Amino acid sequence: QVQLVESGGGGLVQPGGSLRLSCAASGFTLSNYVMMWHRQAPGKERELVASISAFGFTTMIDSVKGRFTISRDNAKNTVWLQMNSLKPEDTAEYYCNVLIRGVNYWGKGTLVTVSS
Repeated sequence: QVQLVESGGGGLVQPGGSLRLSCAASGFTLSNYVMMWHRQAPGKERELVASISAFGFTTMIDSVKGRFTISRDNAKNTVWLQMNSLKPEDTAEYYCNVLIRGVNYWGKGTLVTVSS
């Protein structure tokens, strides 16, 4: 079955620091699908942060442009979110997501906390 497992969060990172989140995918052919990273901050709605198409075309929300990079390696069934120059407002649970034949699949999330 489809599985998405995020890692790379946890602990505390100082403002200005960096983290790389990973999403290990299984149960489907990664190369056929757009992959997405969402985040949900405490008390806020979940929002789409970044996406990457099967051909590597990327989109990013304005608040993270120039700081975050999304990438993928289809052979490794992995998607990454490189986050640089982190800000306290980036604090959130980060989720990997894929839409397959009308069904949204989500990982369990990985927590990113940015604080001094």
